[in-house]
Amino acid sequence: MQHRHQETRRPPRAYDLDELTGSYDSERDPYAGDFAEPKGVRALRLVKRAATSTVVIMTLVIVIVFVIVAKTNFGKGKPPPGAADISTNEMLKELSGYQMDPVVAGAEAQAKRRAYEKAVAAEKAAKKKAAARAKALKEKREWEALKKRMSNNPSAAENQAYAKKMNALKGWGGCWGSLLTMWNHESGWNEHATNPGSGAYGIPQALPGSKMASAGADWRNNAMTQIAWGLAYVGSRYGDPCKAWGFWQAHHWY
Repeated sequence: MQHRHQETRRPPRAYDLDELTGSYDSERDPYAGDFAEPKGVRALRLVKRAATSTVVIMTLVIVIVFVIVAKTNFGKGKPPPGAADISTNEMLKELSGYQMDPVVAGAEAQAKRRAYEKAVAAEKAAKKKAAARAKALKEKREWEALKKRMSNNPSAAENQAYAKKMNALKGWGGCWGSLLTMWNHESGWNEHATNPGSGAYGIPQALPGSKMASAGADWRNNAMTQIAWGLAYVGSRYGDPCKAWGFWQAHHWY
């Protein structure tokens, strides 16, 4: 009769909490050798466990930081709320929080009125000054153009036409007939007329002709310069052409 060899069975081992939670120490386990893993596999398992623990810890840290940031009020760094974010009660609170004194408000209004009136006055003055400057420039250009035309040997009729305008500008429009007749006797309205006996020269017969240089250096050939000098002489000596013509009629000179 053959006897079977019966293997000695070990009773089931109860695992303690340390082993279940990962703090198991194989050196204290008498049966550890029966279940020992190869060293390479065990090292890999330890590395994976450490990596997993690190990821979990980092995730928890990120979550905590996010919660702290979300609940933290950074004060001045927060942008001001828009009008849509302000309630009616908040608006009323802002409006009722400050009341301006009527005297202060009146002073503010007066300051604004004075500033406005000053700006309007300055604008009007600037426009008036610009208009006057433009008018003076226009008159100067017209005068220079007229003098240039009058220096090109104008006819007696042209000289008379320009003298009539200049006489009117002096306010002597009613005395034009007197001036026309008087200078017609003197020079025939010829800017080059010369009296050989006295040396009188030009339309107004200045004596001597060089006196007309006070009206312009071109007095010898420019009828405008001669007319301007002649009108100034008439006004200064007689008051107007009417009185000058009256004197001429009595003395045949003026």
